[in-house]
Amino acid sequence: MKIAVIGAGVVGITTAYELAMQGHEVKVFERNSSVAQECSFANAGVISPGYVTPWAKPGMAWSVLSQLGRKNAPVRISGLGFAEMVWLTKWWRACDSKTFTRNRKNLLELSLYSQQRMQELTKRLHLDHDRSQGYMVLLRGERERKLLQASIELMRAEGLDLKVLSPTEACEMEPALNTAETKLLEAIYFPHDEVGNCREFAYLLKKEAEDLGVEFELNANVQHLTPEQPHTIRLSAQDKGQKFDAVIACTGLASAELLKPLGIKIPLMAVHGYSFSAAVREPLDAPRSGVMDERYKISITRLGQRVRVSGSAEIGGDPKKHREQSIKTLFDVLNDWFPGAARTQENVQIWKGSRPMLPDGPPLVGPSGVKGVWLNLGHGSSGWALSCGSAKALADMVSQHRAEIDLQGFDYQRLK
Repeated sequence: MKIAVIGAGVVGITTAYELAMQGHEVKVFERNSSVAQECSFANAGVISPGYVTPWAKPGMAWSVLSQLGRKNAPVRISGLGFAEMVWLTKWWRACDSKTFTRNRKNLLELSLYSQQRMQELTKRLHLDHDRSQGYMVLLRGERERKLLQASIELMRAEGLDLKVLSPTEACEMEPALNTAETKLLEAIYFPHDEVGNCREFAYLLKKEAEDLGVEFELNANVQHLTPEQPHTIRLSAQDKGQKFDAVIACTGLASAELLKPLGIKIPLMAVHGYSFSAAVREPLDAPRSGVMDERYKISITRLGQRVRVSGSAEIGGDPKKHREQSIKTLFDVLNDWFPGAARTQENVQIWKGSRPMLPDGPPLVGPSGVKGVWLNLGHGSSGWALSCGSAKALADMVSQHRAEIDLQGFDYQRLK
């Protein structure tokens, strides 16, 4: 088939690659001047299946409300309009234990499948994307341990390999960890988790996709799809369009407007997050792989010769305006655990990304209800962790192959 993929973030690129591997003629349309320019650009880079969980979970609403006045709160809400209020209402309704348990199970299965597929591609194609093994969650005090206990028990019940480490054992895994000045009660270590450079992976896989015949058209502002010709891609009002047999939307936040004329209503919300990346100052003072401060929900990852610190979740507000306190918290947490690890006074890259979130958590992967129009979007903060799995599963569905994983929990019908 001749297939159009709209969007060239990591989800769009992996989707295009998997379709091309199955023999389809694929063209990718991207509105930016390069690929991986939005949510794939400078995210945390963490691949941790145990931590791919729905935002909508029991107690989450109360937790967010109880921290609204804290300047270092991991979740902030501001400048809400009507659309944001509607989304938050749907999110609150999805925070029941039955919905959470079902969605968490589905996300775990997809994230494990995705990690396996990513590892297969990395090995077979020799993709060098600053990858390193292991992920550690740092617990500053008893409060974090109590809050995490139920999740730890659930992860163990699901068969995930994890170890509870004393401060001494944690320092053996991460020798540069500063436990002399920053209190560490204990750490949770995931030996099979990993970190990697999402943007670099996307660039490398784009090249592999092009070798398979995939065509990329950049600076392409795709117009709204129309009910009369849902498989025709137009780049302007005057454009007669390019016709395809199928269209796959991997467009993140832009999906709602793109698909609205087809009667496809997708309740997406931008949840903004920050990161900064800086060159390693002294390798012995930097992390070997990735750690996360559980109290502040901030990750510190080693990506080759750089350190990236990521965190914060902001609902509402201006996507182009940086909140200085959120950025300061990133620097403070790095200084707590790895003082002197990075050159934070020179050439620091600060990034704010708008992650496309659905109220109940899981992305949409599968048919849209309109024949020949498919969805692979709404991955939220887990696009990097879920991209390879959702791409392979969707490509199997489009090709009418037997999928290796059940995607029932990711269907568009659940939103109705």
